[in-house]
Amino acid sequence: MSNVETDPAALRCKAAEDPDRPDGSPRVEVLSAREVPLGGPRALQVRRTLPQRARTLIGAWCFADHYGPVDASATGMDVPPHPHTGLQTVSWLFSGEIEHRDTLGSHALIRPGELNLMTGGHGIAHSEVSTPDTTVIHGVQLWVALPERHRHAARDFQHHVPQAVRLDGADIKVFLGSLAGTTSPVRTFTPLLGAEIVLAPRAAITLDLDTAFEHGLLVDSGDVRLIDTVLRPAELGYVPCGADTLTLVNESDAPARTILLGGPPFEEEIVMWWNFIGRSHEDIVRARDDWEAASDRFGSVEGYPGRRLAAPALPNAVITPRGNPPRR
Repeated sequence: MSNVETDPAALRCKAAEDPDRPDGSPRVEVLSAREVPLGGPRALQVRRTLPQRARTLIGAWCFADHYGPVDASATGMDVPPHPHTGLQTVSWLFSGEIEHRDTLGSHALIRPGELNLMTGGHGIAHSEVSTPDTTVIHGVQLWVALPERHRHAARDFQHHVPQAVRLDGADIKVFLGSLAGTTSPVRTFTPLLGAEIVLAPRAAITLDLDTAFEHGLLVDSGDVRLIDTVLRPAELGYVPCGADTLTLVNESDAPARTILLGGPPFEEEIVMWWNFIGRSHEDIVRARDDWEAASDRFGSVEGYPGRRLAAPALPNAVITPRGNPPRR
């Protein structure tokens, strides 16, 4: 998916741990989403919770778009070929079907409960189009920042179908990392956790965590109490490092669906603009120039019936990084 905000912000991201409360319980920071159109005459609206001024990273997770459910006949997904550098894209659907094409020659269908992970280190391009049979489109698109020593990694594409684990009234699908006794085989460049958790009505679960990880819980449906804070749909609750367990309670009389993200704080500073992650303004300028020149860096996407996305204009100034707020 492409980051097509009309005025994309440049970010310098440095994770920081919030202080624990005096009673020892971790503080939950609530992040609200903003509405962003993906572009085109029938723009698909997405709810973006990362990045934002309050917090730019959770582990290496640097971008979270949450969309639907929407009627695909009225507003489907049609994202033309566009580039990426310095990151991995994680596609996860709740309903619908999306056709993925990239410059590796990958031609795959993204289906509910199936992970598609694409690596665009030095450079890759891809397109995403909802299929004609899709009636409702609903899911998340997530990005992972690559660490310095791997940020020019070769193009790659991985697919994985995790099996659901039943635990205390919850169905858990672990698509990255380890949780609830199951581990994903998908390769990443930093330790990560990514899992869909569906809670039965009024169900409560306690999950064992890696204390070196910070975590974020994105609520898709239902009202979910994370430790002592109730999260509404489209809100993301952040929990700093140090917690060894996490308690989730579905406060609703219907199933509640969430996405749990985690990872150790990403200590490197990065600059993110449009679909590129680099370490400097010059990195971004070079990537944009290479895309506009149709260089071999990104290759070409075969089979998409239309033009590729043009890069937005750069600001008339050096891109100014932003960071997480100072510790309280």
